[in-house]
Amino acid sequence: MNVDIVPPMSTDTEQSTRLHGGRLVARRLKAHGVTKLFTLSGGHLFSIFDGCREEGIDIVDVRHESAATFAAEGWAKVTRRPGVAALTAGPGVTNGMSAMASAQQNNSPIVVLGGRAPAMRWGQGSLQEIDHVPFVRPLTKLAATAESTAEIPGLVDEALITAMTPHSGPAFVDFPLDYVFMEAEEPESGAQLPDAARGPAPDGAALERAVALLRDAERPVIMAGTNLYWGHGEQALLELAQELRIPVFLNGLARGCVPADHELFFSRARGNGLKGADVALVVGVPMDFRLGFGQSIGEDTEIVVIDRAEPLRDHPRRVAAELYGGLSAILDALRTGAAGGTDSSAWVRDLRAAEDEKRAAERAELDDDRGPLHPMRLYKELGEMLDRNAIVIGDGGDYVSYAGRVIDSYEPGCWLDPGPFGCLGCGPGYALAAKLAHPDRQVVLLLGDGAFGFSGMEFDTLARHGVNVVGVMGNNGIWALEKHPMEFLYGYSVAADLRPGTRYDQVVEALGGHGELVDRPADVKPALARAFESGRPALVNVLTDPTVVYPRKSNLA
Repeated sequence: MNVDIVPPMSTDTEQSTRLHGGRLVARRLKAHGVTKLFTLSGGHLFSIFDGCREEGIDIVDVRHESAATFAAEGWAKVTRRPGVAALTAGPGVTNGMSAMASAQQNNSPIVVLGGRAPAMRWGQGSLQEIDHVPFVRPLTKLAATAESTAEIPGLVDEALITAMTPHSGPAFVDFPLDYVFMEAEEPESGAQLPDAARGPAPDGAALERAVALLRDAERPVIMAGTNLYWGHGEQALLELAQELRIPVFLNGLARGCVPADHELFFSRARGNGLKGADVALVVGVPMDFRLGFGQSIGEDTEIVVIDRAEPLRDHPRRVAAELYGGLSAILDALRTGAAGGTDSSAWVRDLRAAEDEKRAAERAELDDDRGPLHPMRLYKELGEMLDRNAIVIGDGGDYVSYAGRVIDSYEPGCWLDPGPFGCLGCGPGYALAAKLAHPDRQVVLLLGDGAFGFSGMEFDTLARHGVNVVGVMGNNGIWALEKHPMEFLYGYSVAADLRPGTRYDQVVEALGGHGELVDRPADVKPALARAFESGRPALVNVLTDPTVVYPRKSNLA
């Protein structure tokens, strides 16, 4: 690709401490613990690549810029450290925008470094010249352009700090081509990233109100979500639940923060719990569509909202108390303040009975012998092969909705899905990052056949980098979350059919991976075993029944 390359300035004795802009970028990334740069090749990024190579930062190149940005988000999700992507100018940046929006809605701390046409020729029509900042700004906490080479280190620091500051999220900085090839002095030191586990103390009056409510509660519940994970609050939440005997429901990245086999963890009885509670602690999760815009919680329930920072939009329900700041400190204060309160044992028993009843009602689907398979039967077979610390990634519609019901998590950071933005195509990028961060753990990518079309070429990326992720596809030949509702509404569907039985496994084989086709329940486990043992990126292409309709009234999110 032809770009306006500006060669590095020569260095004489007086300039011996000066570094080119790309090296300055890499030095600040390294200082903050960044070890991976996810990217796709582009001439505007050459200087940054050179800097990262010199500083020992791994350059992980993908096949589409959205995958690079999703990989940065995946890295953040499994490490709770900033993920970093570098996107070339113009279409490189615009290709990454859906992933930036995903990171925004998931509060994922990522930094996107953009290439940019040279400042000295700005407005003259350089290749891929466009001002990214105006259209990236609504998706990010920070969107800025370096105005000189000397400004680069401080701007990189600012982007990383901004991404990590609650509410965490994406930050964007682009660098004019001439500035990253020019040289400047490296500052002696830079700012430090904030400690995600700490935060300001909450309002004292609100804390007293919350303690009083919790002490008197006969039917308390905890509903926790993604910000619990970002705020490292899982241990304090577990201690609170155990000491006060409070049932816990989890969604988003909070899944696994209380192990799925813990006596106080519930999933199927969530509707019973939220509707029947007298006090609900809503921790790190907005009352958005996943909580029925607050209507999933009982009309008379006293709601205590707990989060890392004040919400970005108003609560749809009246709340009794709001506690914002360091999550561990807030949860510890509630635990000690409300100790010795009302006994909730009968409430816990009632919810366990409801949980057991609803799980028993799933048995027929879990044991279903049909072929093509019911997704629930597939997940039963898969679940029996997963390690306790396996990282499971969902990228699909109804197929992943079923997984959300029946795939259990036992540790934090083990369940990654698109989140409230619902952007398909995130899975391979997430999986790439997850396996690079945790090479000794199982990383399983659950892919719908529709989702495969967004980023299936990233199996080439996995093969090139030797990343042995195991993909398990639910292949029903339709866009099921659209086809079935449309047929219910209109008696017909359009734009909702794919090619039945497509051999996506053969596509993966052609890209350097291992592939198998499965259409009977008995063949699932042997195929999965071979995929795990192959040592290559793999896809087990499982034909699933297109007539299965996901129950939209499910209590799970």
